[in-house]
Amino acid sequence: MNRRDFLFCAAAAAASPCHGAIASNAPEVSANLTLQRDPSAPMVPRTFTGLSYELAQLTDPAFFSPDNCDLVAHFRLLSTNGVLRLGGDTSEFCWFKSSASTTAPKLRVPPGNLDANWMPHQLFQINPEAIDALAGFLQATGWRLIYGLNFGNSTPQRASDEASYVAQKIGERLEFFQIGNEPDLYRNPNNGTRPLHWDFVDYVKEWAEFATAIAAKVPAARFGGPDVAASSDWITRFSAQVPARLASRVVALTGHYYAEGPPDDPSATIQRLLAGNPHISSETNQIVAAARASGRTYRMTEGNSCYRGGKPGMSDAFAAALWAGDYMLELAGLGCAGVNLHGGRSAFLTAGLGGHTPGMNVATTPQSVHSGFYSPIQSEPGKEVKAMPVFYGMMLANQFAGARMLRADCDLKGANATVYAARREPETLIAVFNKDEFAPIALTIRGLMNATSASVWRMQAASLDATEGVTLAGAQVRPQAEWSPRISEFLEVKNEAAHLRVPNANAALVILR
Repeated sequence: MNRRDFLFCAAAAAASPCHGAIASNAPEVSANLTLQRDPSAPMVPRTFTGLSYELAQLTDPAFFSPDNCDLVAHFRLLSTNGVLRLGGDTSEFCWFKSSASTTAPKLRVPPGNLDANWMPHQLFQINPEAIDALAGFLQATGWRLIYGLNFGNSTPQRASDEASYVAQKIGERLEFFQIGNEPDLYRNPNNGTRPLHWDFVDYVKEWAEFATAIAAKVPAARFGGPDVAASSDWITRFSAQVPARLASRVVALTGHYYAEGPPDDPSATIQRLLAGNPHISSETNQIVAAARASGRTYRMTEGNSCYRGGKPGMSDAFAAALWAGDYMLELAGLGCAGVNLHGGRSAFLTAGLGGHTPGMNVATTPQSVHSGFYSPIQSEPGKEVKAMPVFYGMMLANQFAGARMLRADCDLKGANATVYAARREPETLIAVFNKDEFAPIALTIRGLMNATSASVWRMQAASLDATEGVTLAGAQVRPQAEWSPRISEFLEVKNEAAHLRVPNANAALVILR
């Protein structure tokens, strides 16, 4: 996507700013937005935007392949500098057939009722040709890789053999390895990967054994961790307590975040999703501070709107697009180095949940998938690759990649809305997410840094629960990932100020030059 080519499209200059607005009789909220430079504000890395998939997806070597042209095109539309993370629950049951003589590991089956266990109950064989194809896919997309290694049901020897082959084939596009997925949940009965008494101290000891073996075979090996589900204290403790001999190899702190869940929880609603989480800021600040103190970065490597596969009617709807764009830019403003939203094929996501499909329990309409309602890119066998609503929110947020965040002071007077701003010469970017279901917002923007002209892209749909018809800049992503801005509105800049109206349940991206 080349935004500059369409920024001042004359044919769209007179477009209505309220096109696609959801009807509302609520009074308009008026607010002043003032932009200021802040030397301490973070830069948004060009590699900020990412996707996360189950490692078991590699059992199909044709998926992450340069020959999967539609998927390549969707990745490139989202970002030309993105980061693909492979991991998830299935990664703890994957094994790499490094040679003809390599045999499958023993499948560890937890005691008790298997139906109460939410981990895979099968092994997934990854062959070398899948890694070969993955290398070509990364080359075709321009993306980089975070590779998750089996920690739950493997050995240091197996992990080092796999890491050696991955490092050799992926080369400089390998960001780092992760050892294990959500180890803070291992001792839980519904996980069962480790005994009930197993804890953080045990994790660090075992992690070090794996990392040492990998480093012996991959001299340049770098690691991220601990890739926890929810225990932010594990992240800061890991940063401080990783063994000294391995500390320089740990380049990133990583963790997961799901806003809602599970899907069959009645309280998991669009309204609560869009209300936001007040704890994100404080917890992220602590993690980012720990990362910076140790010369590392922090990346949210797996997350989405609702854990356990997403909730139909919410995770696959326009509300998720608003949530995704807002969440990504909130983390960017807090100094997070990147966000990887989870998704992939329904079969692997279902396997990762031990065969459970909780989203189907609450589906009110026929569904084409049984899990993965939150997937940014739908890519089911025999069907067209399709950009889902959350993809649009990610596209909007990715416009900030390579920019430095600005201070955006705005009193929205109780409206459920957020504002972010950044500067990337010669442009100033402003993103407004009006998540309020009823109240439109009228912004007077000041401190425009000598801007003389402005353009507006809008992200909108017919309703918050709309699963089709989402647009960005008046255009949908068509088959083969064809997209370009169709409606780029002119915004008058006068006396160092501009006026922007953002309807309820809507988002806008302002580009000032």
